[in-house]
Amino acid sequence: MKKTLKNIFRFAAGAILPAIAAILCLSSCEDIQEDLEPCPSGLKLSFVYDYNMEFANAFPSQVDCLTLFVYDAEGNYVTTRTAGKEQTSDKDWRMTIDLPGGHYRLLAYGGMNCDDASFTFASDPAKTSFSNLEVFLHPSLITEPVGKYLHPLFYGRLDITVPEISTGYKEATVSMMRDTNDIRILLANENGVPIDASDFVFSITDNNTRFNSLNEIISTENVSYRPWAKGNSVMGVNPDGTESLVAWAELSVPRFMVSSDARLNVSRQDGTPVLSLPLIDVLCLYKSQRYANMANQEFLDRENTWNMTFFLTGQGVWAGVSIIINDWVVRINNSEL
Repeated sequence: MKKTLKNIFRFAAGAILPAIAAILCLSSCEDIQEDLEPCPSGLKLSFVYDYNMEFANAFPSQVDCLTLFVYDAEGNYVTTRTAGKEQTSDKDWRMTIDLPGGHYRLLAYGGMNCDDASFTFASDPAKTSFSNLEVFLHPSLITEPVGKYLHPLFYGRLDITVPEISTGYKEATVSMMRDTNDIRILLANENGVPIDASDFVFSITDNNTRFNSLNEIISTENVSYRPWAKGNSVMGVNPDGTESLVAWAELSVPRFMVSSDARLNVSRQDGTPVLSLPLIDVLCLYKSQRYANMANQEFLDRENTWNMTFFLTGQGVWAGVSIIINDWVVRINNSEL
C-alpha cells in the first residue's frame, strides 16, 4: 500500500511540477498585480545558407549584408530590418523583431543593402505589398563590350505565426539560396598553339534580370552578359619547349532556370562563330549520379561556381568541351550538341 501511494505521489509530482514551472515562468513577465513588464512578443530569427552542393551553412562567410521585410497575413507591409557584415558574419547572431500575435510572411535578401549591391527594388518596399515586390538587376551592370561582376544575391522566405499569448520571442530559421552564378571559361588549342583572349568575344544570353517575391523570373527581354575580366594564362609547355597559352574569361550571371533558353556564345572579333551552346543543357550534364534524384532546378540553384574548358582545333572551331566543377569532369564532342 505504501509503495502504491509513493508511486501515485511520484506520478502527481511529475505531472504537476512542470505545469507549476510554466505558470511561474508566465507570471514572471505577465503578473499585472506585481507590476511586471509583459512578456516580449515577436521573433528571434537565425539565417542559414546551406542550399549548396556542400550542404553546409555558408551564411556567415558569404552573406555580407541582409534586408528582411515583414508582411501580415494579407501581404501588407509591416516593417523592415537590416544587418551588416558585423552581424551576418557572426554564426551566433540572431535578429530580434517585436511583433504582436498573428500570421506573418517574411522576405529576406542578402546583398541588397550593401554599398556595391547589384540588384535593386522596382518600387519602395515600404509602399509595396508582398505580391507586388520585385527585384531587378541594375541596368548599369549590363554593359558591352565589358561586363560587370555581380555582387552575390541571396533570397529567403518564411511564413510564420506569432502566438497571441506570448511567453517570449518565438525562434525560427530562414533558409536562404543564392541567385547569382560565377562562370569561368577557358579556351585551349588541342595542338598547344597559343590562344589570345583578345581575339575572342565571349557572351551569355538569357532572360533573367527580374524576380518576383517568390523568386521566380519575370520575363522581360534577353540580355547579353559580357566578361567582367579576361586574359591569358600558361597551361603548360609543349614538346618543342614553347608555352601552351590559353585564354580565359569570367562572367557573372543571375539565377539559371531549367526552362530558360540561355546560350553560351564565343566568336572571333570579326564575328566568325567559334561555338554556341544551350548553356542549361550543358551545365545539367555535370550532375553526378550521386544526385540522380535531385531535380535539375535544385542542382542549378545549389551550384553557383562553374568552370568550363573548351578545346579548339587547328581550324579555330571547338573540338570538345570539358566541364570541370569540384574536380568532376564531363566531356562532350562537337557532334553531340
